[in-house]
Amino acid sequence: MRQEPLPTAGRSDSPLPLQAGDVARGVCRMLLRHDCVAMAEVSLSDGRRADLMALDSRGTIVIVEIKVSRADLLGDSKWTDYLAHCDRFFWAVPAGFDHSPLAQPSFLPERTGIIVADRYDAAILREAQSAPMAPATRRKCTLAFARRAGRRLLHLVDPEVEPPV
Repeated sequence: MRQEPLPTAGRSDSPLPLQAGDVARGVCRMLLRHDCVAMAEVSLSDGRRADLMALDSRGTIVIVEIKVSRADLLGDSKWTDYLAHCDRFFWAVPAGFDHSPLAQPSFLPERTGIIVADRYDAAILREAQSAPMAPATRRKCTLAFARRAGRRLLHLVDPEVEPPV
């Protein structure tokens, strides 16, 4: 993915603060432009739940963790568990958010990327480094992603079908 100019809407001077759903929408739009199809709230095999998981045409898996408050960012001790389930990991924050803590060694800046987003778009501020998963893990994660997406679609046309958790 290439870096893009930062979005202009939704900055900290905006009258309404951005919520995680707004950031997710902007990130999903940006990922789609990069041929990555994203899905929100994806349960992982270890019981964790990724805010966004995306899959590109080459099978690369991206996880995006959204943070809209400093307390949530600094209090998150589980995020490293996501690294085993993706090739690339990004933090996504709203425009105007102080992302300086993400430069600290505990946030693995050499591995993790930063996306700045508003409800309409997003831009990559720091690229995530790729750490390819083992083939068996990739297969398991890809199949789980595809099956979850299929069940979500099926639930839309037949509400009696239980949606995936």
